[in-house]
Amino acid sequence: QTGANDLQTKADRLVQMSICASLARKFPKVTIIGEEELPADEVTEELIEDGHCEEILKKTCPAQYTEIKEEELVIWVDPLDGTKEYTEGLLDHVTVLIGIAYGGKAIAGVINQPYYNYEAGADAVVGRTIWGVLGIGAFGFQLTEAPAGKHIIVTTRSHSSTLVNDCISALNPDTVIRVGGAGNKIIQLIEGKASAYVFASPGCKKWDTCAPEAILHAVGGKITDIHGNSFQYNKEVKHMNSAGVLATLRNYDYYASRIPNNVKQSLVP
Repeated sequence: QTGANDLQTKADRLVQMSICASLARKFPKVTIIGEEELPADEVTEELIEDGHCEEILKKTCPAQYTEIKEEELVIWVDPLDGTKEYTEGLLDHVTVLIGIAYGGKAIAGVINQPYYNYEAGADAVVGRTIWGVLGIGAFGFQLTEAPAGKHIIVTTRSHSSTLVNDCISALNPDTVIRVGGAGNKIIQLIEGKASAYVFASPGCKKWDTCAPEAILHAVGGKITDIHGNSFQYNKEVKHMNSAGVLATLRNYDYYASRIPNNVKQSLVP
């Protein structure tokens, strides 16, 4: 094990222990699925968060969710998305993802950027939390559309391949942005820095996409696999999104129609 990996693993585990133990204490009947294996032993009290956000509680729960039972919810947790970037000091790529699913669909999500603004100087407020619920909207950022007529593709920084690059070339992009983390890529879409997130490869997992999906859908965007299939988030589902990712805030059909057949044939759902 290298020092960087040890650092990542410790950060991952502590964040996951904090999130999962805090949620499990408050909502003992929900199913929580996290990237890291959870230790069986008790979590120390200092890792437990038992507060709540008054601002969020002021919102009215959408009618379609008022009858949900606790045990019908599945919470997907990625304690540290953009791990490789984290170990390399690219802290703005790092997000903490908590996605809530009901009936197999992502319905609510939190993307926390713990190091947001970390390079902005001594007086800057570091960190921010973006959150959204279908039927309410998404908050914590300024929704912006990418420049009209520009095809700006955001894709993987550390998992490139011939297939990934062939797929991007077929979309005839004006610009390609390579950043780490699925959460970070969805932020590029909702803040207007990119027009499509394309990843023609397996490797992305359900805990990478659940929270970002809920936030993207809450503002009218769309995310699917490369074939156009929706992701399923029920607790029995396999964790790997083996047929890649295609996401946009607007103009989904334009990009979906240009995915090459050889890419689709290579990626089996």
